[in-house]
Amino acid sequence: MFKRKAIFPGTFDPFTIGHLSLVERGLQLVDEIVIAIGVNPNKKTFFSPEQRLETISKLFEQNPQVSVQFYDSLTVDFAEKVGARFILRGIRSVNDFEYEKNIADVNRKISGIETFVLFTEPEHTHISSSIVRELLAYGKNVDDWVPIVSSNSGGEEF
Repeated sequence: MFKRKAIFPGTFDPFTIGHLSLVERGLQLVDEIVIAIGVNPNKKTFFSPEQRLETISKLFEQNPQVSVQFYDSLTVDFAEKVGARFILRGIRSVNDFEYEKNIADVNRKISGIETFVLFTEPEHTHISSSIVRELLAYGKNVDDWVPIVSSNSGGEEF
């Protein structure tokens, strides 16, 4: 049986409920999603790739359709490496669409890989990693907050 597999590259933030929703909706389009954590030693990030891998893996440990891996190559090269024929991308506004459309066109021409561009649901657009930065600034243990963020389907602010 042919499996439709997609990657969700680099942008997945375990503390952004909109990204969780994108993966759930993406699974309605494909059979399997690989969340790809970009590893770039020159890029400063708030959490190490290892911390992101651990946290994201915990969120999806009960879902065999979702896996998490590091990648340090072009997105299309990584997609080919893991056997994915699709890329899943999320956008928050119409302004983001033109950029993502251009990238999708390039990826299609280079490798034949198609891109699903999904809008983040409106009720999720305000929940972002800025919440995590604020929690850390106040000395909170972020791991205690992950279940709250990931189950916050109504978009309430805390």
